Amino acid sequence: MSNSQRLGTVFGVGETAGGARMQLFGALGTYAVGRFSGHNKIATIGADLIQSQIVAQSMTPAIKMSVNRTRPDGTQYSFPSGHTSVTFATATVLQRDLGWKVGIPAYGFATYVAASRIQDKRHFLSDVAFGAAIGIVAGRSVTVGKGDAKFAAAPSATPGGGGISFTWLGAN
Repeated sequence: MSNSQRLGTVFGVGETAGGARMQLFGALGTYAVGRFSGHNKIATIGADLIQSQIVAQSMTPAIKMSVNRTRPDGTQYSFPSGHTSVTFATATVLQRDLGWKVGIPAYGFATYVAASRIQDKRHFLSDVAFGAAIGIVAGRSVTVGKGDAKFAAAPSATPGGGGISFTWLGAN
């Protein structure tokens, strides 16, 4: 896959569209559109996207620097894939907030981005698989449950380690 010139053209968009800046810009834009237009659901989705991006974009570099795995192209910090983690975080939030009709294409796009990272020789399959897992965890950390049983879970730092904080959101 990574030696194909034709696939290089097909997967070229993955690097830009799946980048952390682009994903964060999209999250901020969604929130801004929702707030300024008065559409609370869009603003809520934007806020969820921002939170998931913060989690994914915090966890990924921390793991990258601690593992320090060399990329297939010889550069540093291969494991895990940041492009994959942020796009899977976005896909997870979209699926949770809007359902599978939006989630399936969003996960399809996230998979496309992951494949583009392998094709560009920036990551190994294990890098993108773990990046996808980080993204899913980041996207699900925003809210868990439905209705009266809805709560937020988020990573938190503690002296000498870390943990997960849970906040009950109650009924809407």
